[in-house]
Amino acid sequence: MTLAEFFSCSLLAFGPPVAMFAMTIARNPVRIIIMIAAAFFWLLSFLLSSLVWYIVVPLRSYLAFGMVFAVAFQECFRYFIYLLLRKTEAGLKEISDNHEISSHKLEMAYVSGLGFGIMSGAFALVNVLADSVGPGTLGLQSGTEFFFVTSAAMTLCMILLNTFWSVIFFNGMDEKNYKKILWVIGSHFLVSSLSLLNRNEYYFLTILPAYIVLLITALTAFKCAGGYIGVVVNTCFTKAQ
Repeated sequence: MTLAEFFSCSLLAFGPPVAMFAMTIARNPVRIIIMIAAAFFWLLSFLLSSLVWYIVVPLRSYLAFGMVFAVAFQECFRYFIYLLLRKTEAGLKEISDNHEISSHKLEMAYVSGLGFGIMSGAFALVNVLADSVGPGTLGLQSGTEFFFVTSAAMTLCMILLNTFWSVIFFNGMDEKNYKKILWVIGSHFLVSSLSLLNRNEYYFLTILPAYIVLLITALTAFKCAGGYIGVVVNTCFTKAQ
């Protein structure tokens, strides 16, 4: 039973991101390099937030304190990876083949966002998955049996959100549209704050708003990438008929 729970939670959290990686990144060495660089930048943000948490001893017991600095550093390093990619974009196109880097400016945003998200998801869920193997399961004597599946669902949400946030953030920086940047930062703080409710086992109050934010963010990223929601809706309606 514990092994089945481990694989089901692993596939729930990392199945879609791995599929996205396999279909859009795995065959392109330049995209792999960008993704690894973005993952490294996330690690640097995690390191700095951990140092702040370690230095400020009186506030270590407050999860909200660590969350604020973690989100702030992540968004700062999202900006740093944006600057790095924009400055090296021309050079990457020159050293790569014609089809390795497309002319779409948000391609690297998607790749770096996925790297950001997968690394954050790995750190968020790896210890939970290790505990899910056993011995024993939650919900028998204490705790709730929904802990593992909720953690996996929130991890998937954060991976996808980081991907879409990078697309919106890069587009906002390119167009000097600061409303999009504020949406990225504000929604990041909102979803991260919702996760604080999990310690009281208010899982429904965490997952539902988080996935509503994910839907809005996905639609916004789709529009930033040049997509038209009306065309998609009409196509789906036509096929349904």
